[in-house]
Amino acid sequence: MSRGFPAGLRTSPPTGWKRAATGPDPGGRQDLRRRVLTPRDAAFSFLDGCSASGFSLLSPGMSGAAQELWQDEAHLAARGLACRRGERLVFSGLDFDLHAGELLVLRGPNGSGKSSLLRLVAGLVPRERGTFTWNGMPLADAEGWHVRIAYLGHADAAKPELTPREDLRFWLALRGTRGDVDLALERLGLTALADLPCRMLSAGQRRRLALARVVASGARLWLLDEPFNALDEAASIALRALLSEHRARGGMVLLAAHGAVQGAGPTSEMELGRAGPAEGP
Repeated sequence: MSRGFPAGLRTSPPTGWKRAATGPDPGGRQDLRRRVLTPRDAAFSFLDGCSASGFSLLSPGMSGAAQELWQDEAHLAARGLACRRGERLVFSGLDFDLHAGELLVLRGPNGSGKSSLLRLVAGLVPRERGTFTWNGMPLADAEGWHVRIAYLGHADAAKPELTPREDLRFWLALRGTRGDVDLALERLGLTALADLPCRMLSAGQRRRLALARVVASGARLWLLDEPFNALDEAASIALRALLSEHRARGGMVLLAAHGAVQGAGPTSEMELGRAGPAEGP
């Protein structure tokens, strides 16, 4: 059966079909069949639906639009930000600026709001007060904001039944962008594991897969929450090189970390609660 998946995506038949043990049916109908939908089937069903409706999430037009977003100026500004989690005000009066080629490291003890700030920028949680602007325009009015950013949280979000290659293609489809999946896997040392189920990956390998999604996304602004967690020395070196290359192309990085971020070029650091970023080494 033809599926219309992106090139290279594995197309083995869906699993989980069962015959329901319904017994004789008074109406003379045949026994019913029900489908137990696995996560892998759900991912493929999503792509099938896009193909059947004539809407290609991986169309060249979307890719071109994403590339155009790199042509404008790049200035993210935050003014007077406040974040509340439940009854607790996590931080308030927070200001910062981030320009093309810059890396801003967020510092602070556990619970100071580093992860919350990244989620605010990503649009995943509401802010209590304050404003975000992109080139002077409110984020709500910034064209294609979701394509401009790639967010890495604490959870690696690897689908256990998908392979790393399938996982990257699926997430790119959700974004509506194209990316070099094989190159991203190669840069994070995952080529040899590309066709194994993600459930067989170690914690460090799953973290590398999550980083490969960021690399393949084509996003200009990377929002990284403790990206070095679970990485061995070789993977840490690879990530530092990727950060440097991304910045050299005009990319931007907002990164939460407890340890020093070395080998990725000059950085600025911000301790949450201070008036603004202080220059780092």
